[in-house]
Amino acid sequence: MFYVYLIKSIPHPEQKYIGQTDDLKKRLKQHNAGYSIHTAKYKPWELVNYFAFSSKDAALEFEQYLKTGSGYAFAKKTFLEIIYQKRSAFQKVKK
Repeated sequence: MFYVYLIKSIPHPEQKYIGQTDDLKKRLKQHNAGYSIHTAKYKPWELVNYFAFSSKDAALEFEQYLKTGSGYAFAKKTFLEIIYQKRSAFQKVKK
């Protein structure tokens, strides 16, 4: 399987990163260990969402789409806002 993933910086939640890999757990560990120059200064990271593909080409194509303006707008509208709304509601209930 091939994965397109979205991670968010824990100390800097406004910082997000979209990538693709064939080993999601290993790749997240690499981000948190500082192996990527694009994500090292905002570590640690948490996984927000991922999409699984049977084809590497399909994963690469979807990753490139999410990195466009319309792709990021799609991601923000469809799963980023929903995740943040659920977390906010959960935190209110927790208090």
